[in-house]
Amino acid sequence: MLIAAIAGGLILVLLVGVGVYGLIRGPQPTVPDDAAPSDQPSATAPVAAPAAPEPVIGLGGSEEFAVAVAEALFTWDTTSGYGPADYAQMLADVTADTEADAAASDVRAYLPTPEAWAQLRTHQTRQWLTIDTIEIPDAWETAVAQAAPGQIPDGAVAYTITGTRHRTGYWGTEPVTTAHDVAFTVFLTCTPEQNPAPAPADPIIETCALLRLSQLDNPLR
Repeated sequence: MLIAAIAGGLILVLLVGVGVYGLIRGPQPTVPDDAAPSDQPSATAPVAAPAAPEPVIGLGGSEEFAVAVAEALFTWDTTSGYGPADYAQMLADVTADTEADAAASDVRAYLPTPEAWAQLRTHQTRQWLTIDTIEIPDAWETAVAQAAPGQIPDGAVAYTITGTRHRTGYWGTEPVTTAHDVAFTVFLTCTPEQNPAPAPADPIIETCALLRLSQLDNPLR
């Protein structure tokens, strides 16, 4: 009886471990150079992500827009009734027309496939991002300095962002929370808004659009 009890306990631990790993691992990235998943369980209490996709605001400053793009890329909720295409549409709405197809491909690489989404929904998986750093990388400043006239769009800038991707969900009735470091670069362009009667103290307002995204965990430095 003792041996049977021990064997049963080991099988239960194995099954739970496989389930938790599936939640932590998530969908495989489509970009070829992504590192193997390395998420580890975290003791951080789950934080609820917004239930529905939120529009990305293109007005403001370039850094503010880069933050909004980053949060839209990583914030989703499989229990919301929406799918990956709905979350991707929020970014498509603020993408520059000249880069629409390429940027759409970039965004899809960050989101689960519909098949993976359906599996994640069975675990009530949610995801969100906390940003640690955001800065213009040295490589971008070098590229701008060496670019030929007209090679880089007017108002274009790149921001490299580092942060932590959080996921929470359930394996059976047990809550599971994970955290994983991420890094990526957002390429965007901003143009000043025309103000018919600006006051001296008024801040400069820009209209920004997404150009491209780097591969996940392969940013400009």
